[in-house]
Amino acid sequence: MTEEITQWSIIETRRRLAKKEINAIELVETYLKRINSLNPSLNAFITVCEELALKEARYYVDHPDKLVEKPLGGVPIAIKDCLCTEGIRTTCGSKILESFVPPYNATVVEKLLQAGAIIIGKTNMDEFAMGSSTEHSYFGPARNPWDTSRVPGGSSGGSAVAVAACLCPGAIGTDTGGSIRQPAAFCGIVGMKPTYGRVSRYGLIAFASSLDQAGPMARNVQDTALLLQVISGYDPKDTTSILKEVPPYCEEMKKPVRNLRLGIPKEYFAKGIDSSIEEAIRQALRVYENLGARIVDISLPHTEYGVAAYYIIAPAEASSNLARYDGVKYGFRAEIPSPDLIHMYLETRSRGFGSEVKRRIMLGTYALSSGYYDAYYHKASQVRNLIRKDFEEAFLTCDAIIAPVTPVAPFLIGEKLDDPLSMYLSDVYTLPASLAGIPGVSVPCGFSPEGLPIGMQILGNYFQEDLLLRLAYIFEQETGLSPKYPSI
Repeated sequence: MTEEITQWSIIETRRRLAKKEINAIELVETYLKRINSLNPSLNAFITVCEELALKEARYYVDHPDKLVEKPLGGVPIAIKDCLCTEGIRTTCGSKILESFVPPYNATVVEKLLQAGAIIIGKTNMDEFAMGSSTEHSYFGPARNPWDTSRVPGGSSGGSAVAVAACLCPGAIGTDTGGSIRQPAAFCGIVGMKPTYGRVSRYGLIAFASSLDQAGPMARNVQDTALLLQVISGYDPKDTTSILKEVPPYCEEMKKPVRNLRLGIPKEYFAKGIDSSIEEAIRQALRVYENLGARIVDISLPHTEYGVAAYYIIAPAEASSNLARYDGVKYGFRAEIPSPDLIHMYLETRSRGFGSEVKRRIMLGTYALSSGYYDAYYHKASQVRNLIRKDFEEAFLTCDAIIAPVTPVAPFLIGEKLDDPLSMYLSDVYTLPASLAGIPGVSVPCGFSPEGLPIGMQILGNYFQEDLLLRLAYIFEQETGLSPKYPSI
């Protein structure tokens, strides 16, 4: 019975709670029992909010009217550990924030709480969201539930593992260069990066401010749409938030896809993509064709420059954002015998940051330094504009773009740690959409010969999350490829 309960979707969980087939305390206790059993081997959570979650569950047992009127009333949700949670440790997967407890909630968290969600815990992540495998966490790597010797993707790997392993029915991740879509694909779940500005960044601890975006992760498209509905909307606390009406995603996604034009970018099927991934995407296209969609060939000619542009822009912004961690105001401070302030700064940052964060700070500082700004950062920003124009021109001839999420299946833990460039290339298909700021959703579309999940990426024009969810939902209904559950 325990396994059955943890496999309920968010929608099903809400229905059962409303019908009083289970109460919020029983539900939370069931999930906590599973977390306590599996988290030691999966390392999906950095912090488990056992006491707080049970307290919130008790509130909904004592106030059943409140549970019914809220869209997520009584549902346990996991939060990536870079979103501020009032009174709950928020580490960003880093030693330097190991003991940091924020005095306020991120807007995304506040919206979830207002919708009745119960925060079950904070999930593991690459330190400051810098990574593609969740191996760069101070708290150790998260492990893919389909094969615990492999990575779950990153940097939202902990959130993806928590959802895929049924440690919670839904979670929030963040996507800077693919960090929702890639771990969703590696773990066989649904993950959505909204349009930049659709979801507030207030309280999201910054990596690269012009790229970071929070988004939902769940085991099916309908749950993903519900979570996106809850967290979207204008926020005056975020100067990059867009004042734009949020569509009723759960209703919009059930419309037909007949006569929609789906673009296939030739650059995403070049040399280097695993044959099983390419074949899974080709089969998905045949499903859409049978549903009445039209497949059109398109070109995104500046795709090949996406990795280079991203790894100049993102580290440059990171070097600026992470300058605040100096051991003075909050977070870890190195204890040194000398009262020398500069020495304390250096020792704090040297001991407090991991190797990948240091690498990106140095890259970013170099790119912004006098004499190199024009050659690197300014040039990368120009390339970013070209990538954005590629998408704008493509959407004149197609309604959405179908592509792989990654060129390879989940790789072994430790396999790419000594080869940063190889690690960076695993995001080659997700980075362009992030640079352009357009929305994208990853949905399961098959399995590799080794039984590892394969994800399909659907990209759309600005603020067309409703169309992407519609395409993902009808594919899911036609194929039955999600949800699937790993044997753990």
